[in-house]
Formats: sequence, C-alpha cells, structure tokens
Amino acid sequence: MRILVTGGAGFIGSAVCRHLVSERGEEVLNFDKLTYAANLASLAPIDAAPGYRFVRGDVADPDALRAAFAAFEPEAVMHLAAETHVDRSIDSARPFVDANVVGVLTLLEIVREYLARAPAALAQGFRLLHVSTDEVFGSLGAEGFFHEASPYQPSSPYSASKAAGDHLVRAWAATYGLPTIVANCSNNYGPYQFPEKLIPLTILNGLEGAPLPVYGRGQNVRDWLFVEDHARALALILERGTVGETYVIGGEAERANLEVVEAICDLLDQAAPRKGAPPRRELITYVEDRPGHDHRYAIDCRKIKRELGWGQEVDLEAGLARTVRWYLDRADWWGPLRERYSGQRLGRLATVASSP
Repeated sequence: MRILVTGGAGFIGSAVCRHLVSERGEEVLNFDKLTYAANLASLAPIDAAPGYRFVRGDVADPDALRAAFAAFEPEAVMHLAAETHVDRSIDSARPFVDANVVGVLTLLEIVREYLARAPAALAQGFRLLHVSTDEVFGSLGAEGFFHEASPYQPSSPYSASKAAGDHLVRAWAATYGLPTIVANCSNNYGPYQFPEKLIPLTILNGLEGAPLPVYGRGQNVRDWLFVEDHARALALILERGTVGETYVIGGEAERANLEVVEAICDLLDQAAPRKGAPPRRELITYVEDRPGHDHRYAIDCRKIKRELGWGQEVDLEAGLARTVRWYLDRADWWGPLRERYSGQRLGRLATVASSP
C-alpha cells in the first residue's frame, strides 16, 4: 500500500514508519512539521529504503497537504501528527489546538477533496486511521477499565484537544461518509522517545545523578504499552479494522509512576553502577503535582485481540530493560536533544497565570 503517515518523525510515528517499511514492505510518505520533539534520526534505519520518503509539512497547512496527496496518491492515511505533552499544554494550549484540532480539520477536508476526485477503485478501498489517546476518557477510580464506548471526560488542554479531534473525525464520517477508524492508546514507552516524558527523563537524569522528579506521591497509575507493540497494532487496524469502528490499545501493564521510576533506578544501578554513590532510588524527589492530574488509566483491549488477533509481545519488565539499554547505547541520538531540553519542570500554574 501507499500510506501517508503524518507525524512520522515523532516517537510513535517513527516506530510506525519503521514497522511499515522494514517489516511489512509498504510504501510510506512521512509528512512531518519537524517540531521540537520530532527527530529525523529516528528514521535512520529506513532512510535509504526505496519505499520510504519524507516531506516536511504542517497538517494545518492545506496547500502543503494537498501537494503531498497529489504527488503521492496515498491509498491510506495514518494520522499521528500531534502535540502530546500535557505539561506543555498547561503552559500554552494554543499549539495543541492548532495541531490537534485545526490540523485534524484540515486533514479531513483535504481527504474529502482528494476522494471526490480519486478513481473509484482507490476511493472504495481508502481508509483514514486517526490515532488518539486514552486520556480523552479522563480518570478512572481504583477499579474499571476504558473501552471503546467509554464517555469522554478530558482533564487537560492536551486531552481536550485530542477529544475535539476524535469528535471531528467521527462527525466527518457520519456527515460526509469518510472511511475513518479511530484508535485510542495507553501510555507508550520505548526507544526514540523525546526526553521530556517520564521514562526517558528518569533514565537520563539517573545517568547524570540528577534528581528524579515524581509528581505528588507517585501514586498515579498508567497502563504502559511498548511502542513497537503499538505500531503493530496500528498496522493491523489499518489493514483489517472495520471502517467506522474504534479500537482501544493497551499494554495491560498497570503501574504507579513511583513503581516505574524505582524499576528504572534498579536497572540503571545494575547496568551503569556509580562507584561510591548511593542507590539511584535516593535521587527520587517528590515535586508539586501536575494540575488536574488524572489518577488512573487502564485499557480493556479485548476487542482488538478478539477481532484482529493482536497481542502484546513485550511485557513491561522486558520493555523497560530494553529501553534502558537503548538509552545507554544511544547517546548519539539523545545527546543533541538533551542540549535543547535538560529536563526542566514544565506545566506550572504560575506560568499560565503570568502569561498575557
């Protein structure tokens, strides 16, 4: 297939591109704006592949999108371009609305225009997979799981912008008949993740002997999904998923944030011991909690397992070990990013209060 992937230079998007090209032999056009968290070095394993190409462009720019569609003539779109970091959305919501709402609207309109002019065979087989997050569902209590019919209760500017995008996709499907599928995933982790997120930030701070910040008391629970398992799931949904359906994807690996940080500390102590230094768990520093911090996420992913035959191949313990080892071996990848973002705290309400 000819698949246009938006946001293919980001963390999840690059994993999707690598999987599609290396494992499935698909023809991929990576359309990415190259914002701060994007990194073309993440595509190095496929950069010379004959089925891969890159175009720099913004999904909120209709002319750039229209040109990409005309030149590539995709048979499918996997939409991953987004602003994703909750803390940054607290500091400034506008970029999230621009990317996650205006960008989705622009893409939907370009797809609608494209299909109206496409040959019948292409239009009949076309599908748009919109990739979203479980954060649109809000916060769970001590029990229960998110599923495909969970109500939307977003708690942050980020999750609100993603929820808006999801609603636009479903509305354009209902009103204009666009062949769309929505996927909502749990927290991803693994190689090539920008070091503002919990796991890579903890690894790199731990390597440097810097404080390991944990929000509140570290009891917020997330369902951790290895990024390569997620990429496989998305490829399966695109290939075999039912148009008009929603699929939720989780790792079935619930852990409190503190548990994850402690596990990383222990892995680092084993793989990169510091002579004469105390265990890295002593670097854990509790900091003021994030405003509106959701307590717990958990995914019931029986539907994608039952209907598409997907399953997790990497459990959290193995995935964390692989991720720590990757960051230890790949300072060439994260070093330049660390120079741009050294781990400073983002998302303080004081920052918002002082903004115009």
